[in-house]
Amino acid sequence: MIPFDIHSPVEPLDFQLFNDKSLTVHIKRDDKIHPFISGNKWRKLKYILQSAQRVGKTHLVTFGGAWSNHLLAIACAGATFGFKTTGFVRGEPVSNPTLSLCKIYGMELRFVNRASYRDKPLLYAQYAAHVPTAYFVDEGGYSTEGAAGCAEIIDELPRPYDHIFCACGTGTTIAGLLHGCTEQGLGTQLHGVTVLAGGDFIPAAVHALYPEMPLEHLTSHTGYHFGGYAKTTPTLTAFIKQFTSQTGILIEPVYTGKLLYSLFDLAEHNHFNPGSSILVVHTGGLTGIMGLHEQFA
Repeated sequence: MIPFDIHSPVEPLDFQLFNDKSLTVHIKRDDKIHPFISGNKWRKLKYILQSAQRVGKTHLVTFGGAWSNHLLAIACAGATFGFKTTGFVRGEPVSNPTLSLCKIYGMELRFVNRASYRDKPLLYAQYAAHVPTAYFVDEGGYSTEGAAGCAEIIDELPRPYDHIFCACGTGTTIAGLLHGCTEQGLGTQLHGVTVLAGGDFIPAAVHALYPEMPLEHLTSHTGYHFGGYAKTTPTLTAFIKQFTSQTGILIEPVYTGKLLYSLFDLAEHNHFNPGSSILVVHTGGLTGIMGLHEQFA
């Protein structure tokens, strides 16, 4: 069985703002798990790859954009655990450091136009019809298996928290966190910070994975996307520089920068009761900064 037992540290975030608001804030450092199978990617892939292995499939077929952390994670995991990998890449053929790493790890890249990319099951069906060893892995690892791996974050925590924050792309990680809290009977409020414009779909995405799970402890913050997926502004860039230089914890503009910005903004505007304890989940994905490096020049 694939050995995906992992534990990342929980560290304090010491800022004057949090002291002034009487808040205790920690960060779960999943970015320390692996440089390329990064953060929540390890957790999402744990049960996905075990499932593929269990049914005898040896060829992972997945989907992502040209700077996708998910594609890179699948490529690296495939090389590490003995799977062939194919990635359907959204958009016209391009070359960049992320895709070069995918190729180095042995991934076959297939570029498809954006209209065709929208129907991933059809793309997979057409490809897999000739590849009997193929195994479908949805974009971002969206699946109950992916969420189950993320739920285990809750098992690792040294203490309960009043609030837990994470960035949201597909909704898999926040679904897992909510499931983990529900299973343990915790009243923790989960905060999903959507990184796409129009991120109102997150509650529906969580419900699709866990139809019986109540959502009253889930809050979706849709106002911190800074223009949309992989978009940024000078304000966000300045925040990332300041946070990283002060803490030594690298964050990036696609996910974790928006996540941390939201927390500071909400704290500044007295969103939390004094005495609240807050955990931020650093979901890794730090190679995403390469696609926006010019913003930091």
